[in-house]
Amino acid sequence: MNKNRLMIGLVFAMVLAFFLSAFVYREFKQVSSTPRTVQMQQIVVAAGPLQLGTRLDASKLRTIPWPSGEPVQGMFTRIQDCVNRALITNVAENEPILDSKLAPVEAGAGLSAAIPQGMRALSVAVNDVVGVAGFVTPGTTVDVLVTGELVGLKGESGNITRTILENVRVLAAGQKVEQDRDGKPQTVPVITLLVTPEDASKLAMASTEGKIQLALRNTIDTEISDPPAVLQTTLFAPTAVPVVQRPVVAHKEAAAPAPYTVEVITGTRREEKEFPAQ
Repeated sequence: MNKNRLMIGLVFAMVLAFFLSAFVYREFKQVSSTPRTVQMQQIVVAAGPLQLGTRLDASKLRTIPWPSGEPVQGMFTRIQDCVNRALITNVAENEPILDSKLAPVEAGAGLSAAIPQGMRALSVAVNDVVGVAGFVTPGTTVDVLVTGELVGLKGESGNITRTILENVRVLAAGQKVEQDRDGKPQTVPVITLLVTPEDASKLAMASTEGKIQLALRNTIDTEISDPPAVLQTTLFAPTAVPVVQRPVVAHKEAAAPAPYTVEVITGTRREEKEFPAQ
């Protein structure tokens, strides 16, 4: 009797365990097959490639879905919040429009909108040599060297070349504010540089009273090296003063004086003896 009860209890336990495992399996399967719902919102992006200085309107913008839980600082959710503001940088298609990429509403459009507060844009005339064979294009950085006449410094004269500005950003080449995508050179007569008011005065003086030269640098190289000035007299002076070799004249030694002779008489003997002269 006890054996029958034990067998019945064991069978009941196995059946119960089977149903419980089937229930748990079914619940887990339902949970895993149900996709996680992601809350979305609309953000404003560029409808196509836009250049620096472009004034935005509704035709240049559109909205795309964006996860609500992944906000981007400065993003816009309504197109009307971006209208009539100018870009201060180039923007690619579908790139989010951020507040940091827009000039204030009162800043207007064009190149002036891309000039940060407290900075100035100054244009200088260039040629193929000064413009580094046309590779000084918008977005690149350059150093500005000037060569002029040295007057009244410790009596020295001649020309001097020195670097007056370093790591200066090029805003425009001619009337173009966008760099060629293929990196092709652009031959232009004028380059516009972004400088501080103080550097603008230096650049204006250098371009009118001397001869300027632009030195192209890597855009990620921002180190200020402050190289020393180069003087014309130092550059073209010989590296060492030649020593004039004078002919060596051999001095003959004076001839020794001839010895003197003394006749010595000893008794009946006579003989001559020589003595060296003193």
